[in-house]
Amino acid sequence: MKDWYLSLNQREQLSLLVLAIALGLYVLYIAVWSPLDTRRDELALQNRAQAESLTRVDAMVSEVMQLRDSGVSAGARRNLTSLINQSTRRLQLPVSRLQPNSRGEIQVRLENAAFDDVLGWLYEMEYREGLLVREVSITQAGAVGRVNATVRIAQAG
Repeated sequence: MKDWYLSLNQREQLSLLVLAIALGLYVLYIAVWSPLDTRRDELALQNRAQAESLTRVDAMVSEVMQLRDSGVSAGARRNLTSLINQSTRRLQLPVSRLQPNSRGEIQVRLENAAFDDVLGWLYEMEYREGLLVREVSITQAGAVGRVNATVRIAQAG
């Protein structure tokens, strides 16, 4: 190989040397630089996802602290039946059945209620009162905008 290289004129030797250096740089780029660049991009994406997750957790912590300061405590055991009776009466929701179960949950049956009022009540139960809305089944009633709903509610925590 060395004899062949030396048999070439100086211009061909220089061209071959430049080609060998270019080929070496290309192999270095493919074998080292490109995988490092790809890994850096993956880590940056993971970092952004973690930052977004941290932001969500911070928001949840703020909400929990606000609820704790406002007096809604996850550990406070309240009388669900009276709380549900008061809220449905205040919102004028037609309760046809209120049935507690052995797990401390209450099943509420609303018939021919306004859909918007039912959604407002569910929001109030979960976000203002700190209860867990475990299950909701809503079907259309006879009139437009009226629904029949069965809701299972439990204490949080």
